[in-house]
Amino acid sequence: ASEILPVRRLLSVSLEEGTSSRAATGHMYQLEDESAHLDEMPLMMSEEGFENDESDYHTLPRARVTQRKRGLEWFVCGGWKFLCTSCCDWLVNICQRKRELKARTVWLGYPEKCEEKHPRNSIKNQKYNVFTFIPGVLYEQFKFFLNLYFLVVSCSQFVPALKIGYLYTYWAPLGFVLAVTIMREAIDEFRRFQRDKEVNSQLYSKLTVRGKVQVKSSDIQVGDLIIVEKVDAFLIYFRHVYASSCFIRTDQLDGETDWKLKVAVSCTQRLPALGDLFSISAYVYAQKPQLDIHSFEGTFTREDCDPPIHESLSIENTLWASTIVASGTVIGVVIYTGKETRSVMNTSNPKNKVGLLDLELNQLTKALFVALVALSVVMVTLQGFVGPWYRNLFRFLLLFSYIIPISLRVNLDMGKAAYGWMIMKDESIPGTVVRTSTIPEELGRLVYLLTDKTGTLTQNEMVFKRLHLGTVSYGADTMDEIQNHLRNPYSQMQSQASGNNTSSTLPRKAQSSAPKVRKSVSSRVHEAVKAIALCHNVTPVYEPRAGMTGEAEYTEADQDFSDGNRTYQAASPDEVALVQWTESVGLTLVSRDLTSMQLRTPSGQILTYSILQMFPFTSESKRMGVIVRDESTTEIMFYMKGADVAMSSIVQYNDWLEEECGNMAREGLRTLVVAKRALTEEQYQDFESRYSQAKLSIHDRALKVAAVVESLEREMELLCLTGVEDQLQADVRPTLEMLRNAGIKIWMLTGDKLETATCIAKSSHLVSRTQDIHIFRPVTNRGEAHLELNAFRRKHDCALVISGDSLEVCLKYYEHELVELACQCPAVVCCRCSPTQKAHIVKLLQQHAGRRTCAIGDGGNDVSMIQAADCGIGIEGKEGRQASLAADFSITQFKHIGRLLMVHGRSSYKRSAALGQFVMHRGLIISTMQAVFSSVFYFASVPLYQGFLMVGYATLYTMFPVFSLVLDQDVKPEMAMLYPELYKDLTKGRSLSFKTFLVWVLISIYQGGILMYGALLLFESEFVHVVAISFTALILTELLMVALTVRTWHWLMAVAEVLSLGCYVASLAFLNEYFGKGAVSRDVAFITTVTFVWKVSAITVVSCLPLYVLKYLKRKLSPPSYSKLTS
Repeated sequence: ASEILPVRRLLSVSLEEGTSSRAATGHMYQLEDESAHLDEMPLMMSEEGFENDESDYHTLPRARVTQRKRGLEWFVCGGWKFLCTSCCDWLVNICQRKRELKARTVWLGYPEKCEEKHPRNSIKNQKYNVFTFIPGVLYEQFKFFLNLYFLVVSCSQFVPALKIGYLYTYWAPLGFVLAVTIMREAIDEFRRFQRDKEVNSQLYSKLTVRGKVQVKSSDIQVGDLIIVEKVDAFLIYFRHVYASSCFIRTDQLDGETDWKLKVAVSCTQRLPALGDLFSISAYVYAQKPQLDIHSFEGTFTREDCDPPIHESLSIENTLWASTIVASGTVIGVVIYTGKETRSVMNTSNPKNKVGLLDLELNQLTKALFVALVALSVVMVTLQGFVGPWYRNLFRFLLLFSYIIPISLRVNLDMGKAAYGWMIMKDESIPGTVVRTSTIPEELGRLVYLLTDKTGTLTQNEMVFKRLHLGTVSYGADTMDEIQNHLRNPYSQMQSQASGNNTSSTLPRKAQSSAPKVRKSVSSRVHEAVKAIALCHNVTPVYEPRAGMTGEAEYTEADQDFSDGNRTYQAASPDEVALVQWTESVGLTLVSRDLTSMQLRTPSGQILTYSILQMFPFTSESKRMGVIVRDESTTEIMFYMKGADVAMSSIVQYNDWLEEECGNMAREGLRTLVVAKRALTEEQYQDFESRYSQAKLSIHDRALKVAAVVESLEREMELLCLTGVEDQLQADVRPTLEMLRNAGIKIWMLTGDKLETATCIAKSSHLVSRTQDIHIFRPVTNRGEAHLELNAFRRKHDCALVISGDSLEVCLKYYEHELVELACQCPAVVCCRCSPTQKAHIVKLLQQHAGRRTCAIGDGGNDVSMIQAADCGIGIEGKEGRQASLAADFSITQFKHIGRLLMVHGRSSYKRSAALGQFVMHRGLIISTMQAVFSSVFYFASVPLYQGFLMVGYATLYTMFPVFSLVLDQDVKPEMAMLYPELYKDLTKGRSLSFKTFLVWVLISIYQGGILMYGALLLFESEFVHVVAISFTALILTELLMVALTVRTWHWLMAVAEVLSLGCYVASLAFLNEYFGKGAVSRDVAFITTVTFVWKVSAITVVSCLPLYVLKYLKRKLSPPSYSKLTS
């Protein structure tokens, strides 16, 4: 979708261009000078300057990259890789030069007037196109050493001098692996193509001189006037069809489900008819496309009137792509399209994820390759380099090529598919979908979990829980008392009003000037509820009646003002919760516009209030206020509500506020302090004149305006304290505790406010009760970042809370130090994070900590983070399915992540490690036998077993038992969930390491040697049977080794063992020509003799028994950690 500036609702702000650019230039010089000075500053610096205390000189370790000497060593150790990638990047940059992003002038409704070309408004998520698909997929496959090695080996079989056995023994497995991969990629790619096509062909209404026309999303151009109805999204906003403002939802952009108010440009909103948009000569000047979704600068100019009208545009005049108009219809002009929209600029390209286990196996494969080359060289050396030795060397390389088994890739890929199937079939986590089948083992290796807040940890449903008046507190069970208190004052008012109007105003006027008497509880409740019902930015919205079309401008009579048809819209769900609560106790907000609002009392009377001033909530002031005039009494009231830190200094002295705020916060409630102050007409007029003057000033406007407002914020009467609960998702607390016990560090990255994020971190037990929280002060330059980092470094075992802006500054100057300090924290909360920042934090953790990361989220703003992490988990939530479609694993509830990691992550990793090593053992053992065979027979490069036996060995005879290791489990699922500490062992990667690999290598050499020498020793006289004997013993050994490796038996494992043995015995009878060496086997009779059976049994026992004894001793002397639990 494109991005639009609403035209028939374009909004007004003023920009001073000349002055700001001059100021910026001066500031830039100053900054450069400051950073030059800071470069020489030692990193530890105390607020008082430098103290002589020695502890102050433990400077933070600076990240200095030592320049390696670029010699031959550098080239061999990876320099060649660096040079290759540099060349490729250079070529790619030349091929697709990035256009420089520039500011633009957009004429209303005349896209053809645009001087430069803008990108097409189409979305493209595909990785490949028709030409790059096959090369791209093949590159992804053969960049792995394992696959590349097989390709070379298979191709060598086309050379007659090197041919060993049959072509199919090499090409069949390789062809199978490639066919499966290409099919899988093709299906994924086709699905992406279909999704893109669906989005790009959505229809929108475009306004032209001739009226409305339908255009596809991909045909929208910069400068088009688009009519955006209820569910479409994207623009500057020029005109609203019914009012001068509208609400939009931005959950897919910043993850927050609250509704944002957008205002139309007043110049175009005043035009009498839609067609007049084409009769005026007007243009929008907009800044160049940027990543920041929270700011926009531009101007609207109308040239055809005298003098020309200039209006400044800000963020509140824009509708970004991927946002949704929640009410009404908007007309806007398209400013940014396609790749230049905020949502596309904030999403990163998906990368192909490779699991840590695959990388480790790739390293082991390289080690095996070195062993293979060494073994071949030794063989040729022992031959004495006779004749064409290099040809013999290559033949030996091919003979021993089974050291690196091709079936490793096949087995592991099939294993991954099996784990995916098991995860999706698990009834304890229903609705889980595995979208990336290549990384299930990653779930067992995670150290960092980065989670979103809204919709992931919380349900984003606010519920009013507590009203505290100082002496009395009302909870959920005593709300009916409040209703009773409210009925009394309003019924009295009504009876007075019905008597005569003058008498009703006089007593109240008198009362306000009379000395203060202790108010009754009833009147205090009444005051508090009225303040909550008036001090907010909530708008009630009524849907048009069914059957009404958006075309006709409907009148108010067409609207349905019944309670059931009303929905509240506001910039924060807390606000809505408060207004819904006042409705539930009897005081209902029935209508509101920019200048007035109406409340309905329990008795049905309508009270009208004029809105004289609004002071919106900002993260700096942490409070909002409103000045209203009661139309019936002409009384002027200033109401204010805000965070306790901001309000405690504003309200009159009291002894209960601080204590009660602390109590509510411990319960996980979000607190707001509500206060009021009555103003006389003179006081208000004086304030208004000063306020208007401050708003017009050019220099330090924000400071002057704040100062005027603060003059009112004195000695306010404290009315009440409210507590609202953001309900957590089911079982969030036990799940987070389980993950913490499992050694996983949890970071919360949210686009929400600092106070809210801190509150949820406490209530979800992300930060435990005993831990301190260090709130990183806002920093804007290097010096401040420096001091703040040092202050944080002195703290121990405390959670860190940091905002996105401060994070950006710290990462610019002290990236290494910040990440190092943050990694030591038990928990980290980053608030006000943009989607790009979330992804950046994930990448930083991967670089600096070198551990596996997992990101979990539920909105479009989490997609970048999910794609950047080693393992991305999406939750299907209220914010749509965007995150769950982009993720590797999709779950329906946050609590399912516990079982996904503890049970499935554990078993996937353990099984794949056992399977990988066993498949390697299977290749090593046969290569050892080949080496012994060749060395006994004068180092001849002749294969021991014929082609079919080799294929049968890796498939039919041993495949099922070996593959049945994917059903093995060392710990029952219940145990793994009960003792999450077991997960810590997995992150150390001990199940598959060079140590375990060496153990398997030694086992293989021992067994291979015993099998071959045993066969040669026992069968000297009947050498022709050596192949049959050794091969039978080999198969039996393999089957027994599987039984030895298994930790928990499954009935399918037993079936696989019996089936494989049966297949082998049958083939002995029918394929006997393969078993005789050179000549056709004498007869089947020999195989059935007692001699054959006892000799094979003897060799098998010698090769396996010692290993069973060793395994038994190891279990007795150093049992694994989990065996203590299972016994």
